[in-house]
Amino acid sequence: MIRHTRLLLASLCLIATGAWASAEPVQDGQLWINTTLFGSVGDVAYFAEVQPRIGNGISQLDQLILRPAVGWKVNDALVLYQGYAYVEDHGMRDNVRIEDRSFQEINWKIGEFSGVKVSSRTRFEQRWQSAGRDVGFRLRENLRFAMPLPQGWGGVSAVGWTELFVALNDTDWGTRAGFDRVRAFIGLELPIGGKSTVEVGYLNQTARTQASGIELDHILSLNLFVRY
Repeated sequence: MIRHTRLLLASLCLIATGAWASAEPVQDGQLWINTTLFGSVGDVAYFAEVQPRIGNGISQLDQLILRPAVGWKVNDALVLYQGYAYVEDHGMRDNVRIEDRSFQEINWKIGEFSGVKVSSRTRFEQRWQSAGRDVGFRLRENLRFAMPLPQGWGGVSAVGWTELFVALNDTDWGTRAGFDRVRAFIGLELPIGGKSTVEVGYLNQTARTQASGIELDHILSLNLFVRY
């Protein structure tokens, strides 16, 4: 299992560093602030997320995401969700694009290996944008690794994850089938009471642009996860 996971991570890193290598990337420094509430009632699970993303050298709002979902707990390791996301894209001057997304999500706690907790999130999105009429289909796969630090750290864990995005079709509002973006995060997860945590770290994003180039984002990622 560990061997296969390492091979997959190596493949994702090659995609991140090698895809579109011939183009000079546009780079940006950003701040992403995420607050997500998780809860459940019996076998019914839910979450609600608010995430402003500050870009252009951390000087202006680049994107705002509101993302609620309701799901079913199959067992302690597997949860299935149906959700909706409202996205405001402020990246184009004097033109705010609105995106509506329906998504289906599988959250799987794969297990613990040599003290490292491994989990997976698979998300299939259907995307509608105000700039066109087509529906865009996108698949996302996230692999997360968490390792508790020694006892003197007070329950803090080292965290790393990577997420690959693949567009499944072309649209009249700019997406092209194939590689869309890849993200890689490294940071710390700090307990703040009960099951709630704060996750802080560096997030790197390599994204394909509509102009067939690439954008490389260096992101300070601040996340509050409130769990009931």
